[in-house]
Amino acid sequence: MLNSTSRLWIRKYTASTAKAAAAAAAATSTATSATTKSDSLMAAHASHESATPFDYDGLFDAELNKKRLDKSYRYFNNINRLAREFPLAHRQLENDKVTVWCSNDYLALSKNQQVVDKMKWALDKYGAGAGGTRNIAGHNKLTMQLEAELAALHKKEGALVFSSCFVANDAVLSLLGQKMKDLVIFSDELNHASMIIGIKHANTKKHIFKHNNLEELEELLKMYPKSQPKLIAFESVYSMAGSVADINKICDLAEKYGCLTFLDEVHAVGLYGPHGAGVAEHCDFETHRLAGIKSPNMGSKRTVMDRVDMITGTLGKSFGTVGGYVAASAKLIDWVRSYAPGFIFTTTIPPAVMAGAAEAIRFQRSHLNLRQDQQRNTAYVKQGLKELGIPVIPNPSHIVPILIGNPDLAKQASDILMEKHKIYVQAINFPTVSRGTERLRITPTPGHTNELSDILLNAVDDVFNELQLPRIRDWENQGGLLGVGEPGFKEPKNLWTEQQLNLKNADLNPNVFDPVIEQLEVSSGIQA
Repeated sequence: MLNSTSRLWIRKYTASTAKAAAAAAAATSTATSATTKSDSLMAAHASHESATPFDYDGLFDAELNKKRLDKSYRYFNNINRLAREFPLAHRQLENDKVTVWCSNDYLALSKNQQVVDKMKWALDKYGAGAGGTRNIAGHNKLTMQLEAELAALHKKEGALVFSSCFVANDAVLSLLGQKMKDLVIFSDELNHASMIIGIKHANTKKHIFKHNNLEELEELLKMYPKSQPKLIAFESVYSMAGSVADINKICDLAEKYGCLTFLDEVHAVGLYGPHGAGVAEHCDFETHRLAGIKSPNMGSKRTVMDRVDMITGTLGKSFGTVGGYVAASAKLIDWVRSYAPGFIFTTTIPPAVMAGAAEAIRFQRSHLNLRQDQQRNTAYVKQGLKELGIPVIPNPSHIVPILIGNPDLAKQASDILMEKHKIYVQAINFPTVSRGTERLRITPTPGHTNELSDILLNAVDDVFNELQLPRIRDWENQGGLLGVGEPGFKEPKNLWTEQQLNLKNADLNPNVFDPVIEQLEVSSGIQA
C-alpha cells in the first residue's frame, strides 16, 4: 500500500518523466529531421554543378538543437576556485562566493603551498612554456624527474608523460591495435570516453563486456586461442558510479588466457594505497606500506600492481596540476615513446607544471592523513544522506552519486543548490550517464569539514523537499535502481578498513620521506 507522500511523488515524478520522454521523442524526431536535412544538403551539393554553397550554419544549428531537446546541451558554470580559501570559489563577481562540492582536485593539492612554491620556482627559472615537442626542445630535467617519480609510485620500470590522460589512453590503446596484428580488445562497458576513442582508433576487433561482469569476460576470452594477442582494458574506480573493479581477478583471467592488462587509475591515484598509487596498490596495502618506496620481496608471488602490465593516470585530479601518463615496463615505455603520434607530435607540458606535479606526488606519498581525511569526510556525507533518505548509488569508493533519474530535475536541483544555498554541485546527465540515471555527483576533499558537510546535507534535504524528488523509500516502491532501493541488494564494503584509517604518517616506511629517485634512461632513450 502506497502512502500519500509516495502517491504524490509518483504523480509529480511520472509527469516530469513523461515530459522528459516527450522531449526525448521530440529530440529523436528532430534528430531524424536534422539527419534528413543534412543528407539533403549533402546530396544537393554532391554535384559540382550546384551553384548554392553548403549550409554549414544550418548543419551546426540542427545538431545543437538536438542537444537542447534531449537535455544533453552543456552549460558551463563560471567557477573560480580560491587558492587561499578552498573549497570556496567565486563566480563572475568576486564577492559572489560558493562552496565547491564536485571538484576532482580530490586532495586539494593544486592549492598546496609546497606545490605552488615549486611551480613558482620553476616558472622563474625556466619560463612559461616547454618550447616544443620532446624531440625538438621540450625534453628537460624536470620531465625526467617527473617520469622517475611516476615510475617509482607504481613500482614500474618506466613512465611516460602526456598532455592529458585522455591523450595517453588514446595514444597507447590505438598504438597497440595498430601494431599488434590480430589483437582483440576486451573493454568494460563503463570505460571512459578516452578509452572508447582509443579502442576505436585501434581499428581492431573488440568485445564490450557488462560492467564488472567477469563471468561474461571469461566466456568472451574463451573464444580465442591463448596464442592470439589480447588486451583487457578497464578502470579501477569508475567515476560516475564509484564502482570498483576486481583487479586481482582480472589479472587471473589475463594470465589464464594470455592477455595484456590496461588499467586506468585516473580516479584512484592519490586516494588509495598507503602511498597513493591507486587501487592496485591498495590490494596489497600492508605489503606496500612495509616496503615503502621499494618493490616488495615476495619470492615467486607478485603484487597486484606488479601483475598489471600498463597503468595510466592523471596529474590533473589528485595531483593538482595537468597532464597524463602511462607506467609500464621499460620496453613497453620505450616502444610507446618511439611510435605513438599522440606523444611524439605534441608540445610538452610546461616545466612549471612538471615541477608542481612531481612535488605533489612526493608530498602525498608521505601524507597518508590526506587520504584518510578524504575518506572520513566522504563517509560522513554518505551517512548523513542515508539518514535523510537521500538516494546515493552504493559503492565502496570516495564518489557520492545522488540518484535523481531525470535530466530536468537534476539540472533544477543543481541550480537551486547554487542560487539558493551557494553550493556548487554539477548535474550529470546523458551522455555521461545513461538516460534515467541522471545524478548529482559529490566529491568531498580533506577540506570539507563536518561543519561544511552539515550545511550541504541541509541544503540537499531542502532541494529534495522543494522539487519533491524521489527518496530511498520511493525507489523501493518502484523496485529500485542501481542498488538504490533494490530488494536484496548487498552494499559493498568500503575499500579502506578501520585499521588502515587509524594508521599515522609515522607508520609509513621511513624511505618514503624525501627519497632520492634516480632519473630513468628510458625517458631519454635507451643506448643500444
